[in-house]
Amino acid sequence: MLICDLIKPSPSSLDLSHRLVPDELWSLVAPLFPSFTSCPQGGGTALVDERAVLTAVVYVLTSECAWRHLPETFGLSSATAHRRFSACTKDGLWRRLHRAVLDEGP
Repeated sequence: MLICDLIKPSPSSLDLSHRLVPDELWSLVAPLFPSFTSCPQGGGTALVDERAVLTAVVYVLTSECAWRHLPETFGLSSATAHRRFSACTKDGLWRRLHRAVLDEGP
């Protein structure tokens, strides 16, 4: 049994994104988040809620859940969540977020 099987978020927990990604954290991340554009003809990057992406990333990293076991309640596929995580990593988001948190101070 995997830990993510034990910690599955329930559909009734509407504030899951606010528990995993509090407003204070989101206010730091939102301006740093890389922009993703979709192509009107199809292809490109699908439009998804950026906070949902960050919530899914936080869930996977803190629960040690495999990407492929990401619960559907996050509103995006595990492949999309992992692709966005990889793109954020390549873009340097985590380094910039770390710096922003340090600059925020106590």
